[in-house]
Amino acid sequence: MKKSKVFALGLVLVLSLSLFIGCGNGDTNGDNGSEDEVQSIEWRLGHLGNDTHLWNVTALHFADLVNEKTDGQVTISVYPNEQLGNEIDNINMIQSGTADMVISGESMQNWAEKAALMAVPYAFNDIDHLRSVVEGEIGAEIETEISEKIGLKALYYHVRAPRNLTSNYPISTPADLAGFSMRVPNVPLFVEAWKAAGANPQVMAFSEVFTALQQNVINGQENPYDLIHSANFNEVQEYTNETEHVYGWLYVLVGEDQFAELSEANKAAVLEAAAETQVFADNLFSEEIEKYKAELIERGMKINSDVDKEAFREAMAPAVEEFLSETQLNLYNRIVEAGQ
Repeated sequence: MKKSKVFALGLVLVLSLSLFIGCGNGDTNGDNGSEDEVQSIEWRLGHLGNDTHLWNVTALHFADLVNEKTDGQVTISVYPNEQLGNEIDNINMIQSGTADMVISGESMQNWAEKAALMAVPYAFNDIDHLRSVVEGEIGAEIETEISEKIGLKALYYHVRAPRNLTSNYPISTPADLAGFSMRVPNVPLFVEAWKAAGANPQVMAFSEVFTALQQNVINGQENPYDLIHSANFNEVQEYTNETEHVYGWLYVLVGEDQFAELSEANKAAVLEAAAETQVFADNLFSEEIEKYKAELIERGMKINSDVDKEAFREAMAPAVEEFLSETQLNLYNRIVEAGQ
């Protein structure tokens, strides 16, 4: 009888101690678990660059840092070449939970109107002007709207080299665009701006552009030197015309819901990895862009630097101002003023 009482008393003590420990953990864990919680999370990141593109090289660097800083608790699988679909597809997948990360820019204006300012014709004077905007008050406003309206969190950004027009004959003024059919991304402002300049723009997925040029479905396209290089457009286009019509940037983003699933320690680790990757991306950009241009020339592409950019600016300006909403136009004017 005494043994039974002793056993029962011991069992009560064990259960009480377990309950106390459990309550203690519950008080300190919050929604994301304790600092010692071990997570196993895989994020899928999709983008349109190829395997050697600087976005992919940088994304792999970021993935390595995240893996290291979270002790393998958070891993990132990178899918270049639109393997997960185009930008819009990727964003929809993130929102539905079938993907987690994307590299995206002005296409996000389909949800967040301020994102349109990430690539507006002739809004920025140069890279320094652009960086000052991205890292300042205007950039913070754009990030906030992307978070609130799309559910995406910006981790780091890529400066884009200026967009240039490729073709099979030199294009130096808007008058040269008569009868010129060209691909543009799914950015309504780009469509309107190029129409105003005299071209016939067509929205098309990036993965379809090479074949469309090869088969003469379109006559040209516009992109920065890095994408002209990685897509081998030199094989189907003779000229790059340095219109430099858009300076812009893109964010590397993760779903807000996906980020919220991380423990506090892993959130801090991911943000630390992102800050270090920003430095890596900036250095890589500076090294790579001139190299891409030089290699395109080596491959036989001709560079037309005799472009009347002011004429293109004047031709596109009415369409830009008419297309932008009051909110966007206000932001556009602030960006222009910041460069003066």
